[in-house]
Amino acid sequence: MNRLSYDLAAPIGCRATLGLIALQTDETIEPEVSGIFPRDGVATYVTRIPSGAEVTPDTLREMEAALPASAGLLPCSVDFDVIGYGCTSGATLIGPDRVADLVKTATGARHVTNPITAVIAACRALNVRRLGFITPYVAEVSAPMRATLEAAGIEIASFASFEEPEEAKVARISPQSIRAAISDVAAAAESDAVFVSCTNLHALPIIAGAEAEIARPVISSNQALAWHMMRLAGLSDNVPGCGALYDRASLH
Repeated sequence: MNRLSYDLAAPIGCRATLGLIALQTDETIEPEVSGIFPRDGVATYVTRIPSGAEVTPDTLREMEAALPASAGLLPCSVDFDVIGYGCTSGATLIGPDRVADLVKTATGARHVTNPITAVIAACRALNVRRLGFITPYVAEVSAPMRATLEAAGIEIASFASFEEPEEAKVARISPQSIRAAISDVAAAAESDAVFVSCTNLHALPIIAGAEAEIARPVISSNQALAWHMMRLAGLSDNVPGCGALYDRASLH
């Protein structure tokens, strides 16, 4: 048998290499971000982290110990420009800096972000000071997120929650129900934008229509995370249908 010769090509991610750490229970983040990230010259790799069937402060904090091993399952033969940890409430409770330290130690990634950090960056890019805030979480999970946003200088103008602790049910909350919640929260008080929190909420399909209805930006966890990852990687691609964040916002 003859040994075949071969040439080595440039890596798939010749423009950028992105990594995503998705929750084991999350059914939504991968389909949504895969429709946002550019394909030409951009490589995206996904790993999963064990997560509880219910969203509680305890199950969220438990992910801290699993982060290094989960991040370490991403390909070690590529250089990651950005890795995103796909949990808004988990990043809030563990702490964005702690998440970044654990992921960088395991992977050597240049940048690490998460949805709560991305949303704060999105608010700054869009000059949002008053925010309508929607979550699917129980009160003890929503409260720390509200405190984190307020500590970043963002006033919560109105708030509502589906108060659903089961991840499997969160993933099934219909886009129509999410859009109705956006309308209600926008009508409750003057705000500069409405934020729909949770990577497991299927909000992306209704963002453009909701923005047209309420005449202000709508920010979702997955939309903001994908935007922040792209901008940190130096990708300025606009993505039609993903809302004002992609139409006019760049990192400050």
